[in-house]
Amino acid sequence: MRNADIVARDLKSVWHPCTQMKDHESLPLIPIKRGEGVWLEDFENNRYIDAVSSWWVNLFGHANPRINGAIRDQIEQLEHVILAGFSHEPVVNLSERLIEITPEGLSKCFYADNGSSAIEAALKMSYHYWKNHGKPAKKNFVNLSNSYHGETLGALALGDVALYKDTYQPLLMEVITAPSPDAYNREPGESEEDYALRQFEAMERILAEQHDEICAVIVEPLIQCAGSMRMHHPIYHTRLREACTRYGVHLIADEIAVGFGRTGTMFACEQAGITPDFMCLSKGLTAGYLPLSVVLTTDNVYQAFYDDYETLRAFLHSHSYTGNAIGCAVALATLDIFRDDHVIDSNRALSACMGESVAHLVDHPNVGDIRQCGMTLAIEMVKDKASKTPFPWQERRGLKVYRHSLTRQALLRPLGNVIYFMPPYVITEEQIRHLAQVATEGIEIAIKD
Repeated sequence: MRNADIVARDLKSVWHPCTQMKDHESLPLIPIKRGEGVWLEDFENNRYIDAVSSWWVNLFGHANPRINGAIRDQIEQLEHVILAGFSHEPVVNLSERLIEITPEGLSKCFYADNGSSAIEAALKMSYHYWKNHGKPAKKNFVNLSNSYHGETLGALALGDVALYKDTYQPLLMEVITAPSPDAYNREPGESEEDYALRQFEAMERILAEQHDEICAVIVEPLIQCAGSMRMHHPIYHTRLREACTRYGVHLIADEIAVGFGRTGTMFACEQAGITPDFMCLSKGLTAGYLPLSVVLTTDNVYQAFYDDYETLRAFLHSHSYTGNAIGCAVALATLDIFRDDHVIDSNRALSACMGESVAHLVDHPNVGDIRQCGMTLAIEMVKDKASKTPFPWQERRGLKVYRHSLTRQALLRPLGNVIYFMPPYVITEEQIRHLAQVATEGIEIAIKD
């Protein structure tokens, strides 16, 4: 079997996500035969370092033997059972483990299939909570500019990335948008903390003036991943938690992409010292193996739905594969690796290596910013460094870096003109330095007219 054989069959039958399919008339589609560790291998034995963790999900490498073993063990016992009226040991064990490691006060776990589904559940829970408390007027949501929360209609409405949202705007509910604390936009000489506090003033005004009609604020703590990997100071979330409590508004933390060590701590909320009312988790929850998501919430929220059936206060929301037993077993194996291998501590050296490997680009005339938060690093290419004037998006400069990376054993899928590293945690320092070299070469190719 050769790459061309699979590609020809694929293009006749598969519609790929987040893709203009016409691109594949000239852009190579890469069929993958197998994976091991950080490596992906095609049908002609070409290899690629998975520098983006296969869309930010893979934590401990492809074909991880410990996770593979957990799947084999679980599949011999129970693959799936309806979670309404039934339970199983993996979902109980996972719920207990998640409650133990997430911020104090999160005490109940509600499972779904993917990140967008978790967001939808949290939105519905928040609105329904206030309705059960006799406050149906609290039905609006507040988001941040440049945010992203998924592709289903409710999650999409709460996002603010025009590329994904504008086409479907007529289908979406209206939301209130507060300016992002994105540190890229701070004034010269202004600290990230001061800028975050200055940006929070607008959120404070929104909550002060409209809290009677707002049920929740939703945020991606520390990194707006789909929003070009823009980053901000945790003080914003510390202040937001205080304000939400003061004004009687829920706080939803979307940690789908930033949870499980991506920001340098197990969860981004830890760096702000907060407990949200809802925490949404997915992606790294199963280390890139299976679809699974969870909404963690408080006993206060749970009790708002706990009543006699006839009151119709129950949360009648479900997915067919809710709490899938194999998915839960994989998640438990993932948490075991975090615990047994002291992953968060081990990642500090890898994180430092990532920063050092691209330090030579800081003064590059077409690099507007290099930003890093834990195991996530982004390099933003610009037309003019002093003014941070971007290259026109139509020129697709980042795509040139991607094309080059494929010739150099690397998968560096860009976000517009932003090249980023979000690798599995089993990557080596030597492999990180290789990615930095490939990115540097790619940038030099991309900036040429």
